[in-house]
Amino acid sequence: MSRRLRYIGSNSGHNGCPTLYEDVETGQVLVQGEVATDPADLAQLRNVKPGEGAVIVPRVLLTDFVPRDVDREPVLISLDEFDDMFTSFQHTAFRLETRRRYRSDEQSETYRRFSAGLDPEWDLDHPWCRSRREQAALGKRFERVRIMDNPPTPGQRYLLNNSERNGRVGEDIRYLWRADAERLSLPEEDAWLFDSRVIALLHFDSDDDLIHVELITDPVRVARACQERDAAWHYAVPHREFGAQVPSDM
Repeated sequence: MSRRLRYIGSNSGHNGCPTLYEDVETGQVLVQGEVATDPADLAQLRNVKPGEGAVIVPRVLLTDFVPRDVDREPVLISLDEFDDMFTSFQHTAFRLETRRRYRSDEQSETYRRFSAGLDPEWDLDHPWCRSRREQAALGKRFERVRIMDNPPTPGQRYLLNNSERNGRVGEDIRYLWRADAERLSLPEEDAWLFDSRVIALLHFDSDDDLIHVELITDPVRVARACQERDAAWHYAVPHREFGAQVPSDM
């Protein structure tokens, strides 16, 4: 069975540059580099097993990108503390929104109306909307890339409709088909990235309820999240343009 690899990092964008990848299931690191073939070099290696090989990479690659704190204790915050982050951040709040369903959406009146084929009647004076407008007026940016399945789930169709509401209060929302997200090796985790320095990783239970938020400040993971954000944002399509591509559920 093949590994599912996540790109960790490289010291250059050039083709063939030494690169590190992580096995998302086991945490093992796969190293891409120039294969060592000189018999004199290979003769100095110890306890080489059949099927093993050696690659050459610059020391700086390992210094910059090898995961360090593999046993780091998760830092969990309350949902109230998480809410406070949307006013305390300084510049940018970016979310990669990957899930097929959010139970909290399904408990709302707007979802009930949307599911019945009615106008959701978004309340632009809701405290959440007022807060977004206030923060956006300070020059802060709220950006999202939402991943959509083909065909979309009911929850994803609801959120596509919701994008118009969010756009009117200061968020810039773009979309990617899941097949494109997989081609780009984007993570499956649902998370916010604040000011390109801290990740708020969202954890959900089996009923798709948000149960806690984990803060991640490890530089390697944050750097990787920034790279993933840039790739997602580059290929994603503004929500109105994307909406024209989505087939009707009728």
